[in-house]
Order: sequence, then C-alpha cells, then structure tokens
Amino acid sequence: MQDSGFFALISRMKYIARWGLMRNAIPENVQEHSHEVAVFAHALGVISRDILGKDCDVNALVTQALFHDASEIFTGDLPTPIKYHNKEITRAYHEVEHLAVEKLIAMLPDEMKGAYREAMTESPLVKAADKLSAYVKCIAERRAGNDEFLAAEKQTRAALERMALPEVDYFLKHFIGAFEKSLDEFDMM
Repeated sequence: MQDSGFFALISRMKYIARWGLMRNAIPENVQEHSHEVAVFAHALGVISRDILGKDCDVNALVTQALFHDASEIFTGDLPTPIKYHNKEITRAYHEVEHLAVEKLIAMLPDEMKGAYREAMTESPLVKAADKLSAYVKCIAERRAGNDEFLAAEKQTRAALERMALPEVDYFLKHFIGAFEKSLDEFDMM
C-alpha cells in the first residue's frame, strides 16, 4: 500500500472555518469544534452511564465526536440555513457527506476500515453534543458583544430542548449556566 493520506487530511480540519455566513468575534475551526464536541459527548456519556444508569460506551462517543465532521475536509462547513433549507438539499448534502466519509475510509488499509467507519457513525448523544457546542458558541459570541448570534442562540436552545434527551436536560440544568461567567467569577481556590 502507498502512503495513505487519511491522517494528513484529518489534520487539515484545523484549516476549515465554521460559521461562514456569520460575523464571528471568536473564530472557530472544525478541529477546535470537534474537540469541544468530544468533551461534551464524554460528559453526556458519563451522565447517561453514571447518573441515569444506562448502558453507554463513553469512549465510543468520544471517538465518534472527534471524527463527526471529518467529511467537511472535502465539503467545508455548509451553513445550517442552507443545509436544512428543504428536504432535497438536506438529503443531497447527507449523500455528499457519506461519499466524503467513504473517500476518507477508502484511503485506509482494509484492516482499519471497519474501526474508522464505526468512528464516523454519529449517535444521538454525539448529535446532541454537536448542538451543545453550537449553543456554547452562540453564548460566547453574545458575551463578546456580537448580536449576530442571538437568533441562532434561541433556535439552538430550542433544538436542544426538542431533543428530549435526559442527558442534555441534565447538562443544561447543571452546567450551561457557567458559560455565562467570566474567569474571575469562578471560585477556583
């Protein structure tokens, strides 16, 4: 097998900007976003397993979160208002995402393909972690004085609530308020 471009392409996630249609006070790239989604997926998984008593593979969630936007290496970050404008566009975009994932997986040795195909499958808790990351981004932008994200913040909060996931409800109740604080407001000693 020739040198595979898989990991070289994955490392390029840091060059893909997010929120392209919005004025950003705090720029964000896909690699940073994926890390945050992994942190939130881990939290949701621990809540699910340790607080709600459900059977949950936390490590699998974290892995899925790290790779959940890998297809954007080829597609870029398509803005939500476009991606979900209508069912045809949404279906076509999901097909393009699937093709991008398959292109990435095809670069791997056969023995690794199954593990990475599984890693690039998104579970409901990873989707929720992705939405939490978007919500936290909106909060941060508002706190930075950027009103551009006000509507997105309301829509994203409503979408999180519509998910009706007890893990998300727990996170919102116990953790989201702290994102409204400045560093000086935390009692760290």
